[in-house]
Amino acid sequence: MTQTKLRNVAIIAHVDHGKTTLVDALLWQSGTLRDNQRVNERALDSGDLERERGITILSKCTSVVWRGVRINIVDTPGHADFGGEVERILSMVDGVLLLVDAAEGPMPQTKFVTMKALARGLRPIVVINKMDRPDARAREAQNEVFDLFAVLGANEEQLDFPTLFASAKQGWAAEAPDAPRDSMDALFEAILSHVAPPTGDPDAPFAMLATTLEADPYLGRVLTGRIQAGTARLNTMVKAIGRDGGIIEEARLTKLLAFRGLKREPVAEARAGDIVALAGLAQATVADTICAPEVTQPIEAQPIDPPTLAMTFSANDSPVAGQEGDKVTSRMIRARLEREAEGNVAIHLSETAEKDAYEVAGRGELQLGVLIETMRREGFELSISRPRVLFRTDPETGARLEPIEEVQVDVDEEYAGVVVEALSERRAEMTGMQPSGGGKVRVSFLAPSRGLIGYHGEFLTATRGTGIMHRIFSGYAPYKGPIQSRRSGVLIANGKGAAVAYALWNLEDRGIMFIAPGATVYQGMIIGEHSRGNDLVVNPLKSKQLTNIRAAGKDEAVRLTTPRTLTLEQALAYIAEDELVEVTPRSIRLRKALLDPHARKKQDRLKDAG
Repeated sequence: MTQTKLRNVAIIAHVDHGKTTLVDALLWQSGTLRDNQRVNERALDSGDLERERGITILSKCTSVVWRGVRINIVDTPGHADFGGEVERILSMVDGVLLLVDAAEGPMPQTKFVTMKALARGLRPIVVINKMDRPDARAREAQNEVFDLFAVLGANEEQLDFPTLFASAKQGWAAEAPDAPRDSMDALFEAILSHVAPPTGDPDAPFAMLATTLEADPYLGRVLTGRIQAGTARLNTMVKAIGRDGGIIEEARLTKLLAFRGLKREPVAEARAGDIVALAGLAQATVADTICAPEVTQPIEAQPIDPPTLAMTFSANDSPVAGQEGDKVTSRMIRARLEREAEGNVAIHLSETAEKDAYEVAGRGELQLGVLIETMRREGFELSISRPRVLFRTDPETGARLEPIEEVQVDVDEEYAGVVVEALSERRAEMTGMQPSGGGKVRVSFLAPSRGLIGYHGEFLTATRGTGIMHRIFSGYAPYKGPIQSRRSGVLIANGKGAAVAYALWNLEDRGIMFIAPGATVYQGMIIGEHSRGNDLVVNPLKSKQLTNIRAAGKDEAVRLTTPRTLTLEQALAYIAEDELVEVTPRSIRLRKALLDPHARKKQDRLKDAG
């Protein structure tokens, strides 16, 4: 049976191509939001980190009603590190809106999400967005999308995609670049015409695949998904089946929620094709099948691409541990990481051999950085290791394989040579170079993931902050050989106390400082970058000797250079293998893994001997 009054559609695009802004326009113009209603811009980006960074991290559902048809809309993340969200969401929808920037055209993440959508047999509706940009090139972007579809192996029906031209910011969409620009009606009509209504037998036993999980302080575990068959009714008994067919638990549905605008409203029942949220189950998780007691076979879940990067999370054991956070034990850290891995299938958690630290594997530095930032805001104190890539072994040849990423950079022509040289030193292979207009060049590379760790800051410095770099996982390839790591050493504090301005002033000739006067330091803490290649132990606590004898030069004013402040992502990318990032709710510090200088020397001797 077909639900003719329902459509399920996801919005996919490269990061910052306007997905969430488009949802805002659809909510206003469908009448879902009142004219005098006060809501934030980018209403679906409700998380603090999402609003601060201007990116979507978690997929979210909303719905609008247009001419009597309810349209469930799923907003998906645009960054490749959160691709696990996109892969799960595509199993809930019957169509996708593919947004492409009218000036930039298809970008690396566009390729990734489009490949996933085409593989599921979905026929995208292409929306050439940001037509209000002065450098918009609508027809060229449309042709580039067609070429991308052809490269990704789209069938004839998918290649015959409908195209709309829009400005989500100005609130209009049209079938041609020069058509009247007054409303989003053309986009609504395209969704009704080209997205198939959901099908499913409402009389069959109830079955639903859980695609997202969240914790609610009042409802407990809330599972969201699309009902594949049957009807879900409040207070009925259901069971959860794992991917292997085993029964996980049986429970009663205590809450059934449907998406209505920006809210979830309780309903008494929902039929096949609806996207709903369920509460009442205590153990079921993502990719489990929630179904009636008589169902025996689980719904097949879409496989998720494996993680490529890992970090070690451990309890903070520095001399100043426990002074800024209230969650400091390894038991608390483990419980929090287990909750994260349960709801986020793109993250894998494992215990280290020492049993006091945990290896967290994910898609990229941004994804793990967001997890760490979330935990520190919750009051956790952590020690984090340098990111490392996850190698594989070729089952046929036994050769070592490493993850490779597709990198695309847009830089001014004068900086192209510097970028090509730097990436070549990191074992990257250039695959293309073409002018992108406005004196800029677009250069494409295939680079090993380990060579890109820590490069973004160097890239911004080399291009004077004007370059833009996008990267996405491409696949595994044979090991590319050694890559030179950080060239400079670090300045290491030799004692505990508050840093003195006079001491830092005298140390400025040695390198760049990371701390300001008055900052808490301890033995083994990294306080700056050495100007040479070796590590140097220094004394940031030395104060000026005061005497009653006046002499020339004794009363010089201490003028310090502004210290370099590292963000969390920059700190993680900066540290070497024998260093850690100490993360607390108020501070981000760099330190040596071994704080005692004698222990570090002994370790160095053992390395040289071994």
